Amino acid sequence: MTVNVPVPPTTTELLGGHVGPDRRATPNQRRPGPERGSSPTAGERVRELTRGQIEDRMGELGDLYAQTSGGGPWAWNQARSAFLRRLAADVRRPGFELVIAESTELTGCAYGFPVRGDGPWWEGFDGHLPGSLLRPAACGRLFVISVILVPPRVRRENQGRPWNLARRLQKRLLTDHGAALGVMLVSRSDSRTAEALRSWGWRYVEGDSPRTSPFPHGPLRVLILGA
Repeated sequence: MTVNVPVPPTTTELLGGHVGPDRRATPNQRRPGPERGSSPTAGERVRELTRGQIEDRMGELGDLYAQTSGGGPWAWNQARSAFLRRLAADVRRPGFELVIAESTELTGCAYGFPVRGDGPWWEGFDGHLPGSLLRPAACGRLFVISVILVPPRVRRENQGRPWNLARRLQKRLLTDHGAALGVMLVSRSDSRTAEALRSWGWRYVEGDSPRTSPFPHGPLRVLILGA
């Protein structure tokens, strides 16, 4: 699973009241200043792309991913190519959905697909999902979120706000599919990604934590998100 943080423009939401001309505020009475963050009020619009639109915008999506991979141009090209290969394979899955955030340019992206009880398990999940997740999967209400690409400010500030861009992207995927739960697998060595997800409302499956796990010898940790 991937959580990347490129560097696009940021937006601002103003909080607090207005001081009229007849009521001048003293320094101790002044309202708090503007709260900076990824509020959608003046910024990103979240929308779904059709499969045809995804094909048309593969280059932009690859560029968005490459900005987050680090390293030099050779590393960017390698990471970009690998991401586009995975996306080209995932887009063919039943129920696949990709949503983007954009203002004057592409600023974020997330995609995933449902895990269904009447079909083959998604490769990589078999053997990792605890029994508590088998029932929503059998009912078609378990949704895999594979990738979340957002600006760094979304990860550092206002993570608990409902208008946080990562929260908006992941919520859109779950609500569009009527999913009861979202699920992600994260490498046990990737604490950075796990911390970002937890700041956006994800939690470890029951009994799992950075120190404990129902799969103590497995390389992956399961995180879930309620709709």
